[in-house]
Amino acid sequence: MAKSKPAKTGPVGQPDIGYTPDYKKYLARKQRRLETETLEKELPSGFPKRLESNLVWDNIDIASRYDWTLQLSPDDLQELQTALRHFQGLGKPPGYVSQETFPLDKLHSKLREVSTEIHDGFGFKVVRGLPIDKYTREEALVVYAGLASHVAPTRGRQDHKWDGKPADVAVNHIKDMTAKVDTSKIGAPAYTTDKQVFHTDSGDIIALLCLETAAEGGLSKLSSSWRVYNELAETRPDLIKTLAEPWPVENFDGQGQPYINRPLLFYQAASNDISANKERLIIQYARRTFTGFLGLPRSASIPPITEAQAEALDTLHFLAEKHALSLDFQKGDIQFVNNLSIFHARDGFVDSEVKQRHLVRLWLRDDEFAWKIPEELGARWDKVYKGVTPENQIFPLEPFVRSASLGKVESGE
Repeated sequence: MAKSKPAKTGPVGQPDIGYTPDYKKYLARKQRRLETETLEKELPSGFPKRLESNLVWDNIDIASRYDWTLQLSPDDLQELQTALRHFQGLGKPPGYVSQETFPLDKLHSKLREVSTEIHDGFGFKVVRGLPIDKYTREEALVVYAGLASHVAPTRGRQDHKWDGKPADVAVNHIKDMTAKVDTSKIGAPAYTTDKQVFHTDSGDIIALLCLETAAEGGLSKLSSSWRVYNELAETRPDLIKTLAEPWPVENFDGQGQPYINRPLLFYQAASNDISANKERLIIQYARRTFTGFLGLPRSASIPPITEAQAEALDTLHFLAEKHALSLDFQKGDIQFVNNLSIFHARDGFVDSEVKQRHLVRLWLRDDEFAWKIPEELGARWDKVYKGVTPENQIFPLEPFVRSASLGKVESGE
């Protein structure tokens, strides 16, 4: 495994916290703050004492409340095959895959129900049974994108350049790259065999297609951020306040400012506005943007996080871990997750010559059911969705390290 040691560089005053959560340090920091600080005992104005929703679940009750697997039938698979041949007959590149160019007249209604479940149900679904080995890599990506377009029609960009030119890179391969890329050039755990701690991505919906599982480990985990909120609201309202205040969020993609100040947690009360009348809680964060990882340590030139923020990061992880559901992610599975209400993580893993864990990710949006995005996240969402066109979309067939995860080799950081 890659050695994900805490970064040795960073801003002056940065707390003793690394990418990999340290439970002993977490407990010590928590105890120290409880003993030496006067912590807020009330929730921020307008925040609820408790959320009531199917989006509030944990590993104890979820299995009895929800069947999260949609098993593709032989008829479904035949329809996917027919749609693939139809798209291939158009002679268009994969960026043109859509509901119209990849028609699924019968399966469409099932996949629209998946979108409903993601946005207004339990927040996730696993579509199972895609015979991935019968396809070429390009065919697999077309079938994946075609099926996904009926769940959420809009694909986002995961990188803004390809082969040195501007492009809308629509897919990202999640695979260990340490045998091919020096770890000093890797700044995200997605490209290592390391454990990925609980976090969220960019965009509304994360889709992950499993091309291959690991020889050992690599268990996929989901956890309800709404369940985590309820426990924090009951036991540590001061941390709700901390999460709802601005944080110095590092920007690793080399575009615009090196960091921005924004909250990690957003609450939207129910409204009479028909376009946004449902109660929403959104947590959007990735731990590495505050701690760094391997080739991307936290920059010394941006503000440090505070001790309260360090405790909040650890608390989010350990509570998410406490309530997490472990998924038996199988070859050919497609996992759809509401990125605005669910944390995801994975265990470390071991590959072999025969079995090498390999997932393919899409960032999706369904405008019919989409949640209202907080203004503070608008610029980030624009980077994902704004101006993406079919002709500019790139579907790389092989794994690569996207530019926002490349180490700062040239800058010496």
